[in-house]
Amino acid sequence: MEPIVFNRPENVPTLADVLPNCIAAMNGQPNCLGLPAVRGVVVVLVDGLGESLLRTRGGHARHTVRGWQPEHIAVSFPSTTVAGITSLMTGAYAGEHGLVGYSIWDRRADEYRNQLSGWGDGMDPATWQLRSTVFESIVAERSPITPVIVSTEDYRSSGLTQASLRGGDYHGAETMTDRAELAATLCRKVKRPLVYLYHAELDQAGHKHGSESGNWLEKLEELDYSISQLLDQLPADIGVLVTADHGMIDIPHEEQIDFEGDLLQGVLAVAGEPRLRHIYLDEAADARALARRYEDAEGERAWVFTREELLATGLYGSNVAEAARERIGDLVVAARDRVTYFTPGMPASMRLMIGQHGSLTNEETIVPLIRHGAF
Repeated sequence: MEPIVFNRPENVPTLADVLPNCIAAMNGQPNCLGLPAVRGVVVVLVDGLGESLLRTRGGHARHTVRGWQPEHIAVSFPSTTVAGITSLMTGAYAGEHGLVGYSIWDRRADEYRNQLSGWGDGMDPATWQLRSTVFESIVAERSPITPVIVSTEDYRSSGLTQASLRGGDYHGAETMTDRAELAATLCRKVKRPLVYLYHAELDQAGHKHGSESGNWLEKLEELDYSISQLLDQLPADIGVLVTADHGMIDIPHEEQIDFEGDLLQGVLAVAGEPRLRHIYLDEAADARALARRYEDAEGERAWVFTREELLATGLYGSNVAEAARERIGDLVVAARDRVTYFTPGMPASMRLMIGQHGSLTNEETIVPLIRHGAF
């Protein structure tokens, strides 16, 4: 079965649709999500909380899933944090804002770029991320809406924060419950709040222990308690949407596959995610011929695209910026089975994570969009 991202029904939104619809609701305007008029909104972004994971384990999250309708979902691609958060906060597809994956090969600088935590020389957040954020637009338009960020202090000055959360008033708190209570307090104090509330703990537990682990369930229950506190303490005229940047799949270590031999012929670099590899070629390489080799080797376990084929799907948007185009591999290999891809030279530390994401499967790209509060 093809994943939903290839033929997304018109009534299924992407993360890029969420904030524009929230603003429309705050302005009392009709919107594609059918959200009613509200004074303010809290968008809860739970890193790694895929729709299928929450459906399966909803008994551990009864406050979170209460009233959740089957149609209340969204699509996130690429199914990785840097792309998902940035699409949410810019209202744009990855090909428009330029953060196309966890890591990329910078063709101009001839070096790898880690777009999650490796921001450094040559990666000015103000220009590397290509679009104005929704929060920046609110400020520029002198809107009565107040954009607010509630996250951890650890991320206050990160490159990703400076790139993708520009324009909001940042507030830090340590635990999920502390953040939820802080968000509720701000909604009582601020006249027209639009709050982005971020929780990273579930994703962290999934990467380390797996999304099928007891540790992951403990974090889900902690999340659910924080949601209950948020809903109990929010004013009645505040709408809430609970969503995520991607889902997650547990991959056994024995299902790690190395690209070797003629699969690396003419290859300059391999970047991206273990489940969605961007392969960058030297100028003399024949992309179509190499794609056939990957199809012969991995076609039963992965989708193989040339860059132009993948862009033609529209998954990166209809107006792909040239800078974003350069960051996408000449070939892209997207896992469809429970496998991950590496090269022999990659550090052993890259192979330690159990929970993985990044590819095109429904488990990775479909996220909840649950309505609470005044919504």
